[in-house]
Amino acid sequence: MLRSFLTAFIFAAGSAIVSLVFLGGAAPSQQKATHGPIATAVKTADEPAFTRKEDVIYGRKYGTALTMDVFTPKKDANGAAIVFVVSGGFVSRHEAIHLSFLKPFLDHGYTVFAVVHGCQPRFQVPEIVQDMNRSLRFIRYHAKEYGIDPERIGVTGASAGGHLSLMLGTAGDKGNPKAADLIEQESSRVQAVACFFPPTDFLNYGGPGLEKIHATDYRPEFRSSFDYRELDKKTNLWERVTDQSKLRDISRGVSPITHITPDDPPTLIIHGDKDPLVPLQQSESFIEKLKAAGVEGKLIVKKGAGHGWPDMGKDLEQFIEWFDRYLKKHD
Repeated sequence: MLRSFLTAFIFAAGSAIVSLVFLGGAAPSQQKATHGPIATAVKTADEPAFTRKEDVIYGRKYGTALTMDVFTPKKDANGAAIVFVVSGGFVSRHEAIHLSFLKPFLDHGYTVFAVVHGCQPRFQVPEIVQDMNRSLRFIRYHAKEYGIDPERIGVTGASAGGHLSLMLGTAGDKGNPKAADLIEQESSRVQAVACFFPPTDFLNYGGPGLEKIHATDYRPEFRSSFDYRELDKKTNLWERVTDQSKLRDISRGVSPITHITPDDPPTLIIHGDKDPLVPLQQSESFIEKLKAAGVEGKLIVKKGAGHGWPDMGKDLEQFIEWFDRYLKKHD
């Protein structure tokens, strides 16, 4: 039952590791499937109703493989897909793919793609956004192989994962029809978004004109995500961006609210009104602007809740209802 899930956010003070942990599912040893690209049933105490294909490579950069795990219902698949952004504090790890969070979607017939992106401290937010776009193009290119409809894809995540979900919702593009890589010709757009407490506007963070454009504007464990660099073609070194106007432009570019257009997908956000990390204002202003553009948007405010809450798992029911409404085929 969804109500049995206990969700907790663990922030390692003084380190760059931020983990999004969903407790109450199978132990790690039970969750582990056979390594490699071959689809296998996950070995748990009870035989699961889905298969898991681990470490599917959806792209490469700087000698590093970008991977996702693909979960497919064994029966009653509805042909729609959910992309789960594995990200907390812009840290992404294969070990953070927890079945207790994914299983409700699988139980409702969704094929789930758990995407691990290149992350901090090596990569910053703009590069991470590129990874997520690449993952959507890959999924859409291989839609037939995975038995999904390429025009029925939703995305979900929490905190940094919520931000990246919104970036796909508002700034995903149609692809480059002239790209030599056929995957890059595919669209990275999604058809529905449902996420938890996402940052949406780094130029107005908590109120009008309250900018977060410098790495030092953030807590130490998050700073490397926003320590923006650019390649100096003469020295071939990644130099820190210090120009104020450039920092502002980069921050604007990774703010989902700045990309809102009337063709954006319906979006649901759940956010606590006592969130100490991401102000509720971020979701309020985003949904307000989304509605002004004529896009279906909904904000559910959790009274007294912070950046995560103990019974968070039950809120997945509302995500599933949202995705059912916009992604499932209706007679």
